[in-house]
Amino acid sequence: MSKKTFTEKEINQLSINPYVKTVSSKGITYTNEFKSCFIAEKKKGKFSRQIFEEAGFDVNIIGMTRIHAASKRWSEAFKKNGVMGLTDTRKGHSGRPREREVSLEEKNA
Repeated sequence: MSKKTFTEKEINQLSINPYVKTVSSKGITYTNEFKSCFIAEKKKGKFSRQIFEEAGFDVNIIGMTRIHAASKRWSEAFKKNGVMGLTDTRKGHSGRPREREVSLEEKNA
C-alpha cells in the first residue's frame, strides 16, 4: 500500500470520476469496467499513466507508485484468471470464516 494519503479535497475530486467505486484517505477502489478497459488499452501498447490520464484521473494526485502497483496487480490477475481475476471479491470473502458448531462432548473435554 502507498504511504501517500489523500486530502479531503483529493478524495472529493477522485470520487467524481465514474471509474472510482470508493475512495478513502488511504486507497482507491476502481470499477471492474475500468480494470477491463485498462487491460485492453495496455494490450494495445499504451502506458499505464496514459490510460489513467485518458480516464480522467489526475496522476499527480494518485501518484505513479499507485498506478504501477495497480497495473502490475491487474495484469497478473488477468493472466491468472482472465476477466474474472479483475473483479473485486472482497465483499464475498471478508472477515473470519464461520466456526462450526461444537458438540457438548467437545465443550466438556
